[in-house]
Amino acid sequence: MKIKTLLGLGAAGATLGFIAVNPALAQATEGASNAILSGNLGKGIGGGLAAGLAVIGGGLGIGRIGGSAVEAIARQPEASGTIGTNMLIAAALVEGATLFAVVVGFLGVSGA
Repeated sequence: MKIKTLLGLGAAGATLGFIAVNPALAQATEGASNAILSGNLGKGIGGGLAAGLAVIGGGLGIGRIGGSAVEAIARQPEASGTIGTNMLIAAALVEGATLFAVVVGFLGVSGA
């Protein structure tokens, strides 16, 4: 159980770290801040909730993928290469969907 939690938290942290260094997301975050400051509080809260839920969902998804892969490798060590490859592909797909959801959430705030 601890491994799953750590993997989930690591994925959420990695996603937040990527948001912090990505200029497009930084601009969208600035748009969310401006929306809140300009009195359009509903858009700012909605964008923040959308981005936050996307990151939480992505972290939980990658945590489950990693935890299941560790359990599978523990049960069948000779298949660790195949399991690891499939785990990385699945984690990349979840991370991509999470990033897309975060960008859509923030662009909804800064777009209109």
